[in-house]
Amino acid sequence: MPDKQHTIVESPYGPLTLVATDGVLSGLYMTAQRHRPPEVTFGVPDASPFGETVRQLEAYFEGGLKEFTLPMRLAGTEFQRSVWEQLQLIPYGETRTYGELAEALGKPGASRAVGLANGKNPIGIIVPCHRVIGSTGSLTGYGGGLDRKRLLLAFEGGATDDALF
Repeated sequence: MPDKQHTIVESPYGPLTLVATDGVLSGLYMTAQRHRPPEVTFGVPDASPFGETVRQLEAYFEGGLKEFTLPMRLAGTEFQRSVWEQLQLIPYGETRTYGELAEALGKPGASRAVGLANGKNPIGIIVPCHRVIGSTGSLTGYGGGLDRKRLLLAFEGGATDDALF
């Protein structure tokens, strides 16, 4: 059975629960997040595996980090993992549509499946599922809530209004 730990860190977008499996980041969940696993699956409270994750998250929220470089354990189907890999290729401050991701995967008719996989991303923010938008440019579903998605995109787009936070 894998060894799991978790800790909670504060962010401009509310508390974030970090989860590690065998010392490797395997989850980042927001409060009231859709598809958030039950707390009992997060393992024991222990902040020790998360030093570098916390450092990079702080740098990101301060505007100094544009790309995360963390080892991660992304548990999901082969298709889900391929979608999550594509998410990590979307540059900071940019967006892609579900259709563009499906095209990049060589599955142009799989927009809906891409959306479902996107919604089950276990490591929000770091694996930037918030950067995916609808084909018309609309902000569509986000497991962390559309308000958070809007704020994250505005932040990455260079908004400096203190009202964002």
